[in-house]
Amino acid sequence: MKTVVHLVSADEAEQQTALNIVRNLVEDESGTIDQVAVVAQADGIERVTTEEDEGEEVENLLADGVEFKACSNTLQMKGLEESDLVGGIETVPEGAVEVTRLQTEGYAYIRP
Repeated sequence: MKTVVHLVSADEAEQQTALNIVRNLVEDESGTIDQVAVVAQADGIERVTTEEDEGEEVENLLADGVEFKACSNTLQMKGLEESDLVGGIETVPEGAVEVTRLQTEGYAYIRP
């Protein structure tokens, strides 16, 4: 199974819930979760920047094989650069298109 978590909210509790869900998926003992991706866009992009205190949590999830993808449109809209992201995060042209693409590849969609 494959899962994409959509990180779009500015609400810190929702952002933390999203990362908790990702951690639970990674640590699933059933062995049925093959891939986990996080697509950050809109206000959710803040959680994956180097300005965020929780950057270490994102780094740990990256090290555990979670794919993080950041919306380039959002970066541009917020005046951010790729260098403002936690290292290892891929940029994609449009977050919503990436979520849709992943869903067509069989990813289940979660948005806390």
